[in-house]
Amino acid sequence: MNAELTAEFTERAGVFRQELLAFCYRMLGSAADAEEVVQETYLSAWRSYDTFEGRSSLRTWLYRIAARACLKALEGARRRPLPSGIAGPSSDPDAAVARDTEVTWLQPFPSDPADIVEARATMRLALVAAFQHLPPRQRAVLILRDVLDWRAAEVAELLDMTTTAVNSALQRARARLPLVPDDVTEPSEPQQRALLDRYVTAFERADVTGLVAVLTEDASWEMPPVPTWFAGRDAIVAFLAGRQRMIGCMPAIPITANGQPAFAFYARDTAGVHRPHALHVLTLTTAGISRIVSFQDPGLFPLFGLPMVCR
Repeated sequence: MNAELTAEFTERAGVFRQELLAFCYRMLGSAADAEEVVQETYLSAWRSYDTFEGRSSLRTWLYRIAARACLKALEGARRRPLPSGIAGPSSDPDAAVARDTEVTWLQPFPSDPADIVEARATMRLALVAAFQHLPPRQRAVLILRDVLDWRAAEVAELLDMTTTAVNSALQRARARLPLVPDDVTEPSEPQQRALLDRYVTAFERADVTGLVAVLTEDASWEMPPVPTWFAGRDAIVAFLAGRQRMIGCMPAIPITANGQPAFAFYARDTAGVHRPHALHVLTLTTAGISRIVSFQDPGLFPLFGLPMVCR
C-alpha cells in the first residue's frame, strides 16, 4: 500500500482505536490480550485497506475484524473470573491466601477518568466479570446489542449470523447473565475525595480501624490471584487485623481502572526499595466503599504506565 493510502488509513481508522480496545477488553477480560487483538486488527485492516470497497462503514469493517479475532482468541480458552465468581466467601480470618496460578484471572483495564459516565458504567469490573460467564458468541451479541446499542441486523452482518439467530442469542445471554447492580450511587466529588483520602491514609498507617470506618457493612474484599475472598465488613476486619503486615508504610499512586477509582500500592522490600505490591480497584457508594479488588500482580503495573520502583 502506498504512502498516501497509509496516511489516509491511519487518519480514518485511528479514531476508533479506543472503542475497539474497550470492546475487545469486554470480550476477553484482559487488557493485555485486548491490546494484542486490536494491534492485529489494525495490521490486518491496513494490509487489506486498498481492497476496502466501502460497502459498510470503516467502523463496522474494523469491528468485524476485531470481533472475529476475539472469537478466535476465545476458542478453547477458559473464562477469566474474579475470586467471587469461583466460590463463596471465606469466614475464616486465618484462611490460606496462596496464589492459584492455574486460573486465568480477570484483569483491570486502564481508563481515562474523563470518560463519560455511560462508558464508565459499562466497563465496571463487576459487569466485565459477568460477561465472562457467557459463551463467546453470546457475549459478543450482548455487548454489541445492549452495551454498544447496535441494531440486530448490524450485529447479524458483523458476526455472519441471521437476525433471528442474533435475537435468540441475545435472549439466551440476557437469561444467563448473572445479575450485576448497575445502579451504584456514587458520592459527590468532595465526598469521593475525602473517602479515598481516608482509605489511603488507613493503608499507609496500617490503621485497620480507620480502614473499617470507610467500608460499607456488606463490603467485599478480593485478592486475585488468591482465590480466597471475604464478604462483610466484620470478615474483612478480622482478616486484615491478623495480617497487618499486608498494609502500612505503603506509598500509593492514584489511578483509574474500569472507570473506577483505584490505587497502585508499593511495598518496601528487604533492601528498603518500594516495589509494586497491588492494584486496588474500588467501588464507591454514598455509604462508603462497597468493594475492593486488590490485584496482587506486579505484572499489571506496566499496563497502567506505572513505575516499577516508587521513590
